Formats: sequence, structure tokens, C-alpha cells
Amino acid sequence: MKNLRRHPAVSLLIFLSISSIMQAQNTDRPAFDWQGHRGCRGLLPENSIPAFLKALEFPAVTTLELDLAVSKNNELIVSHEPWMSEKICSKPDGTLVDSAEAMSLRIMDLTYDEIKDWDCGSRGNARFPQQQPMKTYKPSLEDVVMAVQRFCAENGRPMPRFNIEIKSHPLGDGIFTPKPEAFAKLIVAELKRLKISGLSCLQSFDVRPLQVVKKLDPALTLALLVENGDGVEKNLQLLGFQPDIYSPDFKLLRKKTVKQLHRQGIRAVPWTVNDVQAMKKLRRWGVDGIITDYPNLIEEI
Repeated sequence: MKNLRRHPAVSLLIFLSISSIMQAQNTDRPAFDWQGHRGCRGLLPENSIPAFLKALEFPAVTTLELDLAVSKNNELIVSHEPWMSEKICSKPDGTLVDSAEAMSLRIMDLTYDEIKDWDCGSRGNARFPQQQPMKTYKPSLEDVVMAVQRFCAENGRPMPRFNIEIKSHPLGDGIFTPKPEAFAKLIVAELKRLKISGLSCLQSFDVRPLQVVKKLDPALTLALLVENGDGVEKNLQLLGFQPDIYSPDFKLLRKKTVKQLHRQGIRAVPWTVNDVQAMKKLRRWGVDGIITDYPNLIEEI
């Protein structure tokens, strides 16, 4: 790709391929939705471009799951925390981020160019011993989408969907992330600009941005993330409308809950499932998709 400028015919071919994919992108949901969690966190550094492209090497993967924060210059940055994590990040000078300072290293205080100087991959991740460490940074949503488009055009692969988590919390409003209305407006506008609204699902544990998105663009697919044992009815009552997807911690899910959701016309997509036997059980229960850190395990199912 570095020498494309020297080969204009190749550049034109790739551009036309990407354009064709985007114009003909299929907004229908897949029969079963295998999602690469933060790309493929079990194999490569989370929420990095290499991890997203690695996930696409597994043909069964239909969706890339990722998280969003906001930079100082109002760009959407793909990151699980709205700060530089002490678990995976190093400063531009190479020193490790420690737990005492991590939350003060806010992404919203940094421009995208500054964010690129932070290494959030070389340290690896102690929770995922199979993860291959590599120097990488937290990318913008735009750069992720462009990299995915190029990969799919060059490899004849269908475009995946994007399951995008809005990382907001009442205690973080205006401190780590914009307030829900501003955050949601920024994301909806960017999806439209990048022409991936039809390929995207917006998910959140925080019902507030989902409620805003529902008003801004009712056609967008929405998923309620759940990590409590309150039950479907109470969680949906808090949300205030019926989402397209109910996405609980897989340990909270029961077969009867899957049936209940389907009776209401809601898809069940549990997270984060990294065990083959659990995957098999969930498929027998009839879930509509599975979010996993290890897309390499899919072939065993």
C-alpha cells in the first residue's frame, strides 16, 4: 500500500472496489452474528486496527465490536476506557502508565495526533496470554472504517457490520465524555458521514444515549447492554422502548430468557463468550449471535 501512488491504475481499482462495496452494502442482518470483541482481544491488542483486520481473516466473523471515546478535537476514538489504561498503555516517552494516574490521562484532553504517540499494545494484556504484543495506538473510528474497507476490497470479503458501544456514564458526563445528547449526535453524524449507518448497531449500558439516538435516527439498530440480574422487563422499562437487541453478560442468560426475547421480537446477543462449550450451549438455546475475544474458536462450533 505504501507504493500505491506509483501505480495509479492499482489505486483506481481499489477505490472503485471500495465504492462498489459501500454502494451495495447489505444492511440485512446475518443469519448468525459472530462478533469479534474489540477486534480479537484474545489474539491482538484490543480496539486496534491490526486486531480488527485479524478478526476479518476468520470468514465466520460478521461484526466488529468496538468502543468509542472522544478526543480533544472532537474526533471519535476507538477505546474501551475514556483514558489511557494502566493495564495496556505506555506514555510517548515509553514509561508505563500506572493505576494512580490512569484516570487523569483523559482522551478528551488529547488531540488525535497526540493519542497516536501513546503505545497501547506493546505491553500485552495479562488477562490474555495468547495475545501477541505489538506497538499500536488507539485509532479514530474513521481510520478503522477506512482500513476495513480497504481490507475487504483487496481480499474480496463482504463488509462486516460494526457494533459500537457508547461509553458513557452519569458520573463521567463532561469529565470523561460529552453529555449523552452531544455524544449521541456526534456518533450519528459520523456514521452518516462515513456511510455506515446501515451497517452499524449502537449499544450501551447507559440507557440515556440510546434514548437520544432513538429520537435522532429511529432506523439505527440499537442494543441494550446488560450486566445486572434485574430481568428483561425491568431493564426494558428503564430503557423506555423495545431495542432491536438485548445483549447481556452470557452468564446471566437463560434458555427461557432467549425464548422470551424472541416472543417480543428482540434478538439475543450475549457477551463475552470465550469458551467453546458455552458457545455450543448458547447456540442450542437459539441466541442470534455471540460476542467473543477469540474468533479463532468459531471453527470448532
